[in-house]
Amino acid sequence: MTHINPDPEPDRTTGLEPGGGVPPGETPPAESSMPGAGPLETHNPAKGWAKGPLTLIIVLVVLCAAFFLAYAIVLMV
Repeated sequence: MTHINPDPEPDRTTGLEPGGGVPPGETPPAESSMPGAGPLETHNPAKGWAKGPLTLIIVLVVLCAAFFLAYAIVLMV
């Protein structure tokens, strides 16, 4: 089985200058930004935490802190 080089031969490739450079206009233009990509969003939920989950987290943190404070006081006595 013979190996075929997948690279084009520089002598027969169009658009290449001597030394391998590419002249202006041979490459496609750069990609523009895409501000209009995707569907239009009509519902944007509120950012941030809801009051319920935030309250639950605060209560759990206070309970854990109270437990460790009570445990430290019991160890000192």
